[in-house]
Amino acid sequence: MPFPEKIPVKISSEAAGYVSITPVVAEQMRAPDLIEHILRVAGKDVARAQEILRQGIVVSGASRIRWSPIEASSEEIAGAFAAFPDPEPGRPFDASKCVRAALEGGRAVIELPREAASRKRWFRRQSFWETLMETASRLPLKYQQYSYGDRADVYRGELPLEPARILRERAWMLRYASLEMQVREYAYDRIGLWVAR
Repeated sequence: MPFPEKIPVKISSEAAGYVSITPVVAEQMRAPDLIEHILRVAGKDVARAQEILRQGIVVSGASRIRWSPIEASSEEIAGAFAAFPDPEPGRPFDASKCVRAALEGGRAVIELPREAASRKRWFRRQSFWETLMETASRLPLKYQQYSYGDRADVYRGELPLEPARILRERAWMLRYASLEMQVREYAYDRIGLWVAR
């Protein structure tokens, strides 16, 4: 890597406004960690990554990260990117590695992390997550992208009326009342799935 293994950075909250003051944290960030933050914003766009490194600032999630400008060649950046996964449009959906799902429709997005949707109600053999994965596995899903922020491949698909009806009927399987209400009552016709490698 063309830059030091550790880079002095300053991290502040992007949520900070003129009314609230949040502390700025100074730390030594590993170069691969900084590259990962840049990937979240730019993907594997070498020219854009060069510009971000030269500007010395990136907003990643709720954090603003600043450092002294870094000059790096296209080859050096491409070499740094090589350690990270590439999108694989031909990669089949693997329900066993799915870590998050979202039911989407209009402006409604129901986030379903695996951990929350896998919790079973007392004396039940199947979880809502298992039903969701069975449903998703039967849909014609399309590969969207590799999300560096989520460290997962993203798939999306249309959710026809019948599979959506089954999910609504089985919403009672969710242990969390707020999630159960959303799945049962919100209108959704698409599904998003995040699959870890």
